[in-house]
Amino acid sequence: MGSTSGHKNEGLGRRDLIKRSAALGLITVPTMSFLSACASSDGGGDDQVEKGKTSAKNPLGVNETAALDVVIFDGGFGQQYAIDAEKKYTAAFPKAKVKHSATQKIQSQLQPRFNGGTPPDLIDNSGAEQMDMGVLVDKKQLMDLTALMDAPSIDDPNKKVRDTLRPGVLEMGQFDGDPVWIMYYAYTVYGVWYSQTNLEKLDAEYPEDWDAMLALCAKAKKQGVAGWTYPGKYPYYLPFSLYPFIAKIGGREVLDKIDNLEPNAWKDPAVKAAFEAYYELQQKGYILKGTPGLTHIQSQTEWTKGKALFIPNGSWVENEAAPTTPKDFKMMVSAPSGLDSSDKLPFGTIWASGGEPFVVPAKAKNPQGGMEQLRIMLSEESSKNFTKQVKSLSAFNGGTDGLTLSTAMQAGVDALKKAGDNVVNPRLQDWYVKLQKEQIGTAGIGEMMAGRLTPAEAIKKIQGYADAAAKDSSVKKYKHQ
Repeated sequence: MGSTSGHKNEGLGRRDLIKRSAALGLITVPTMSFLSACASSDGGGDDQVEKGKTSAKNPLGVNETAALDVVIFDGGFGQQYAIDAEKKYTAAFPKAKVKHSATQKIQSQLQPRFNGGTPPDLIDNSGAEQMDMGVLVDKKQLMDLTALMDAPSIDDPNKKVRDTLRPGVLEMGQFDGDPVWIMYYAYTVYGVWYSQTNLEKLDAEYPEDWDAMLALCAKAKKQGVAGWTYPGKYPYYLPFSLYPFIAKIGGREVLDKIDNLEPNAWKDPAVKAAFEAYYELQQKGYILKGTPGLTHIQSQTEWTKGKALFIPNGSWVENEAAPTTPKDFKMMVSAPSGLDSSDKLPFGTIWASGGEPFVVPAKAKNPQGGMEQLRIMLSEESSKNFTKQVKSLSAFNGGTDGLTLSTAMQAGVDALKKAGDNVVNPRLQDWYVKLQKEQIGTAGIGEMMAGRLTPAEAIKKIQGYADAAAKDSSVKKYKHQ
């Protein structure tokens, strides 16, 4: 779409036009640090059950009588897909008792069990209380899942599990070298979510550049509709669209430098331009009033009610927001709008990666059982069941044949196709959870979008957080290879 709001300043780029100011403030959230007091493990607890006999049907050597303890995050995807897969485990090992638990309090409920050396056998480590992946890996609290990756797949014994995964999923579970510590089960498309129906009411199309975005937000405001909302209490959702926006402006190398904690990475012109663009949404009143006080559920509800056009989110939102979504909503997702014609990457650049991280604790009593449960979940049948139930792709590369996809899922598939090679995968959220959520997301970006920091102040603050993390010898460092 062509520019609609900058014609009087055709000699200036958007980077020069967006200048605003605000007052200083601060939001804090509960600490996300984890396992700081845990003893390290060398990969195997003293109380592990005896391994079973390996065979074609039992390649991981599961003890057929040992109990299996599974804890699932009861969030946007619910827990039924896991329960269904556990039934297949029970069918394969009828003498084994499966204990299933679901919670949104992953850290607070499981930290005592890790500290006491009695963690579950399989954990869906997700949600607001997600345990810090980097800390878990650094403290050697996780089982290496290479045996699972090299095991024959359920559907084709001539194909290893690793060869059935979508691109990038296995690599996301690696931190240093070849070991695979995490199995990301969902395949998440992050971006800007909207209702096609609500855009049609404004006789509008999704804006492909920032001038068009601002023009549409202005048009919506005249109709009493906000341009944007987001989970103000959890503003680390904003990077779901902001990070690929930065990559589009300056190239994926900008995000790599940020992930690598390189000096002055946040001072890159692409970051400045992206922050100023988002800040203009706030300054012009295009953010839904009261957004800084909303939870993820509340912001999604306001969005499905049609009070705001756009929301940054991941593909779990379709299932999570289903109770309040009108039947004619036509939920869609798009890559972020670009800034202007000087962007380094084309429109369509998007963030997509593995989501819903499953881990097998190193001191689990039945780690082979935990890995076998994941092997079952990575079958075509379980993958299709997951997709049908929660309206999200899984890490299994397939599983959609014969399924009727919703508008949201089809939009996600189409977005991935349009992106082609221009799919980015920022790693801050799994390499440095505290830095990403508490500091960058909440104390930096969140404060800026609430109008309490200018973009320059936010960048300076965030760069300080990143520099402190880089200098902190207690924080394990990771880099893009």
